[in-house]
Amino acid sequence: MKIFALFGNPIGQSLSPLMHNAAFSKMGVVAHYVSFCVENLEDAVRGIRGLNIGGVSVTIPFKTAVMEYLDELDDSAIKIGAINTIVNYNGRLTGHNTDWIGLTISLKESLKIEGKTFAILGAGGAARAAVYAVLKEGGTPIVLNRTIERGKKLAGEFGCVFYHIDDIGKIKADCLINTTPVGMIPDTEKSPVSGDILENFRWVMDTIYNPLKTKLLRDAKKAGCSVLSGLDMFIHQGAEQIKMWTGIEPPRELMRQVVLEKLKAS
Repeated sequence: MKIFALFGNPIGQSLSPLMHNAAFSKMGVVAHYVSFCVENLEDAVRGIRGLNIGGVSVTIPFKTAVMEYLDELDDSAIKIGAINTIVNYNGRLTGHNTDWIGLTISLKESLKIEGKTFAILGAGGAARAAVYAVLKEGGTPIVLNRTIERGKKLAGEFGCVFYHIDDIGKIKADCLINTTPVGMIPDTEKSPVSGDILENFRWVMDTIYNPLKTKLLRDAKKAGCSVLSGLDMFIHQGAEQIKMWTGIEPPRELMRQVVLEKLKAS
């Protein structure tokens, strides 16, 4: 049996094991996906080789830090400066980023990216993937972050504008994308921004998928915005991981269904 894993801290809220194992079962792939709450990242990466783990999903807070421990990075990972996927090629560990692919597919199912302006909250790995995706599809990203140094660094690397998050009321954009963990379970009554500024955006997307309807999205709906949850991005980035690990197209609709049923039941 092939083993695949999730590295993060915390990882208790993640539905990746449910989703990936359902996909492997449907595909007839003899594999099992397990989650690890990582305390020592270097040791955890060393364990991939030692345990012959076939591939790893990487989540908060390791998407950037893990890169220095890998043997190789693909082109998108280098440009983004963050990874969410590790593939073990016979002991050689390669870092990839499927977050930007998942976000691109999810956005394009609802709106055209080209020519649109996207205000992106955050400056971590998911924010970097979002900025990359928007630029790649011909959109214009604006970076907003609470920590000025990190926000300016991200904006500078991609040649886009930076604003402190307190200045969000001055910005109008086609879409607001939250890439921060604010509003994630268990802090479901928190939002990264005040609801009274959301009328400045036609669309609001939250990359959080648990809960399905974050406070940000509830507030956005009240403000008359069209909203996108992080569910589809989560499904597509996970499906792209499975494709990399197995070479087989996974059952995306089944993956979506099992996650959706779990979210509705919780």
